[in-house]
Amino acid sequence: PATMAHYKTEQEDWLIVYLKYLLFLFNFFFWVGGAAVMAVGVWTLVEKSGYLSVLASSTFATSAYILIFAGALVVVTGFLGFGAIIREQKSCLSTYFCLLLVIFLVELVAGVLAHVYYQRLSDELKQHLNRTLTENYGQPRAVEITASVDRLQQDFKCCGSNSSADWQHSSYILSREAEGRRVPDSCCKTVVTRCGQRVHPSNIYKVEGGCITKLEQFLADHLLLMGAVGIGVACLQICGMILTCCLHRRLQRHFY
Repeated sequence: PATMAHYKTEQEDWLIVYLKYLLFLFNFFFWVGGAAVMAVGVWTLVEKSGYLSVLASSTFATSAYILIFAGALVVVTGFLGFGAIIREQKSCLSTYFCLLLVIFLVELVAGVLAHVYYQRLSDELKQHLNRTLTENYGQPRAVEITASVDRLQQDFKCCGSNSSADWQHSSYILSREAEGRRVPDSCCKTVVTRCGQRVHPSNIYKVEGGCITKLEQFLADHLLLMGAVGIGVACLQICGMILTCCLHRRLQRHFY
């Protein structure tokens, strides 16, 4: 009986060590995933902030801030996980499990909201972008919006909201400041001063569907990226929660 008890204790020890290594490995990938999520959020704000003025609401910017917050929470939780695994403290493991559960629920809610708000963003673009081009572009008080539209047209190689013809009704094109331009210079394939005077397809971007189609595709791709990262991290979290429960139960049996 003593030998059997000793053998069982050894088995328990090896199982705890095995679970610790598995959880440690999971936590490392989870921590890297959190850092990646945070990086995507920062990249969105820094690199894509030029498009934010084109959007009527702050939904796009808010999604980036949520990513940064979620990523930072995952990184902090990852550090807590490393400490809990090394010290084998059941209270830390319980806290770690609770944080994993909270992040998982937040991700589920964020995923549902992202799909709901995508349709709202799409409708917003159709209503707002054309008005921005016709009323705000080139105005003295709308320097930021002008820069956003110029960057949008150059980055996405498009011209106008639905087509280059949208610029015919623009306050800027109808003003003296346009100097005979029929579209802004940012519509040109090769940007030079007053190149917007010629609207031939060899000179400007004639994209079917205009910038709205391009921007919608960009938002859809961005949503897909966020969804893929979110699903990946969520799957890791489920594995982590199962491993944490197993380790917690084994430690309870081992010490009591």
